[in-house]
Amino acid sequence: MQDKPLFREVQQFRQPWVWALLGGVALLMLALGPLAWSGLIVVGAVAGLLYGLRLETEVRPDGIYVKMWPLHRSARRIAWADVERCETTEYSPLREFGGWGIRWAPGKVAYNVRGNRGVWIERTNERDVLVGSQRPEALLEAIEEAVPSSTPE
Repeated sequence: MQDKPLFREVQQFRQPWVWALLGGVALLMLALGPLAWSGLIVVGAVAGLLYGLRLETEVRPDGIYVKMWPLHRSARRIAWADVERCETTEYSPLREFGGWGIRWAPGKVAYNVRGNRGVWIERTNERDVLVGSQRPEALLEAIEEAVPSSTPE
């Protein structure tokens, strides 16, 4: 990842409903008293992990890089030679993938943090990839710029 990216996006888990849910569970643990303090520690650890998680997406001249920090130490690269087709899409994170984060389903993998929009990447010999994005049109435009001979839809 030495070249300057054509596109870069960093997304984090900042949805209010996630924090409301964790706050409600923490209040319940506090109300239950000293016996539930171990549960409060677990809620705090989950909150810390979610607060620190971030999805970094970059389009570079040699491919698309996706990194879910701190779960990935280095970015996962999708080389242009592996990309058959790509397009912007709307999806249901819960129905299609069972939630947010790094999600696997038969023949496909999703990297998403928030929202229901992204870029669908069909690959030649590997699982297809969905990269969630708050700016899917800009992501697709950068992909088209990086690979002028491709025909993403």
